[in-house]
Amino acid sequence: MSGRVHLLRHGETEWSVSGRHTGRTDIPLTDHGRHLAGAAGNLGVRLRGGAAPALVLSSPRSRALVTAELAGLTVDRVDERLAEWDYGDCEGLTTPQIRETTPGWTVWSHPCPNGEDAAQVQARADAVLADARAARADGDVVLVGHGHFSRVLLARWIGLPATEGVRFTMDAAAWSVLGDERGEPSLVHVNLRAVP
Repeated sequence: MSGRVHLLRHGETEWSVSGRHTGRTDIPLTDHGRHLAGAAGNLGVRLRGGAAPALVLSSPRSRALVTAELAGLTVDRVDERLAEWDYGDCEGLTTPQIRETTPGWTVWSHPCPNGEDAAQVQARADAVLADARAARADGDVVLVGHGHFSRVLLARWIGLPATEGVRFTMDAAAWSVLGDERGEPSLVHVNLRAVP
């Protein structure tokens, strides 16, 4: 039996608390975010049935790398493809701020000027998932990353377009688990958080 793919979103940051879109900017975890990341480690061990992961990949952003470390994970490789959606000119802004000039804006339905569009993010997600699927032959794979990009991974795992990531939630320091049901890709768990 092949392993599963475990997604871990980084812990809380000042920008995630305030709703500011955080793609390229490297924002550290808050103290509470560090606490959540540590608590996520125990839950991750339980989700893997106590087994060590066969492969751990992380976004290059420090908030993901520190989350991995605090969760007790050893990162095998930093993978730029796991970086958060590039918000371009929307970086650092909240949705209400963006809607002042672009009514109804969401990352799922509108472009991010000078950033990535949904098709580009979907291509990155597909490439990451292809590698993760191949690595599952050796056991569970852990991908440590970000909120919006993890939601795209959830959508793509079950064959939905990247924009359907809007239908999933991925809180700070939450886990989601991707698996299979009789050969069909399935979402085993979505948005599980440890109680710190």
